[in-house]
Amino acid sequence: MRRVVVTGIGVVSPIGTGVDAFWSRVVEGANGIRRITKFDASDLACQIAGEVPTIEEDALGFDVNAALDAREQRRTDRFIHFALAAAGEALTQAGWSPETDEEKNRTGTIIGTGVGGFPAMTAGTRLVDEKGPRRASPFLVPSFLANLAAGQVSIRHGLKGPIGAPVTACAASLQALGDAARIIRSGEADVMVAGGTEACIDRVSYAGFCAAKAMSSKRNEDPANASRPFDQDRDGFIMGEGAGILILEDYEHAIARGATILVELKGYGTSADAHHVTASPADGEGGLRAMKQALATANLTPADIGYVNAHSTSTPVGDAAEVASLNTLFEGRGKDLAVSSSKSMFGHLLGAAGAVEAIACVKALTTGQLPPSRNLVNPDEAMTKFELVPDKAIDRQVDHVLTNGFGFGGVNASAVFSRV
Repeated sequence: MRRVVVTGIGVVSPIGTGVDAFWSRVVEGANGIRRITKFDASDLACQIAGEVPTIEEDALGFDVNAALDAREQRRTDRFIHFALAAAGEALTQAGWSPETDEEKNRTGTIIGTGVGGFPAMTAGTRLVDEKGPRRASPFLVPSFLANLAAGQVSIRHGLKGPIGAPVTACAASLQALGDAARIIRSGEADVMVAGGTEACIDRVSYAGFCAAKAMSSKRNEDPANASRPFDQDRDGFIMGEGAGILILEDYEHAIARGATILVELKGYGTSADAHHVTASPADGEGGLRAMKQALATANLTPADIGYVNAHSTSTPVGDAAEVASLNTLFEGRGKDLAVSSSKSMFGHLLGAAGAVEAIACVKALTTGQLPPSRNLVNPDEAMTKFELVPDKAIDRQVDHVLTNGFGFGGVNASAVFSRV
């Protein structure tokens, strides 16, 4: 089977745009959660979010004008803006700009999202209701379709290979990486631009998640301490936004063109809970099967894993299920296994979460620094046997890391990245 390696990464996140900015903030255990600025949230149970700051708000923020011209900005929604920026960075790092027909045909694009252009949908609905259908823009539908992040990236860079857009809630971008790896292994493509993007911090989405009692409501006046994965005082997730794109490539293809290989995507697994629309089974059995499958395809055992970037979102039920699955899989392990959740720093990026956290895993392998968890004051007692990496990154070189992404509908995905 063909080996799949990572040759480029790009990121837009609430704590920084660009991999260097993002990683510098990750190792510090920085906070990216703040009061919502996009709309009036005063009557919502949760009034905070992991918004991506502009370059004017933060020197390490997102400069939309560097990613798209004014015309493109008007015709596309924010999730597409993020995807174009992250993909551009990743392709530049990979040094891959296909020019021949063969190169273009052998380069594909799979970018997942949980929702797509949700703000464009809600704004379009209001416009049509208030001013009539004649006021709708011909660019409305292409601005919000979930597959248009992948579509716009492929158009911009002339990528004519396989294209797709998993829409599997919070597992979407990790499934995008898994799908892309399978395409390379099957020989359908040599290079895949893969990952996820999300930008649905919107009054309607917040109303829905708050109604489901999935979001934190206790710390609106203390945003920096609100996202508390694995902490006993957790009370729900904080929504974030952003994008993560990885360039996956056949190992021999990368070697032949002299590319710098960052890490190997060694294993992948996915499964269904077949249990409940929003809740995992208490024992985390579905996620456990995904992790076991990822290890099996990587030809590794649980003892080989040195770090787990957990899905843990800060919800009481979801975290408990993942804790149960980790304890089962890593029975007998202790402080030699580090476990943390990046969502403590920037919130839950929904469909983009898996890819952004995969980038954190890539950097962990290449730098020898393991990402921390913020706000881990009273750890879940079932997790205390592991090294929980509170507050700041720790220096520890590991050879293999595992990352999880679980979503509504009972979808589970896990991936293993390894040093080359």
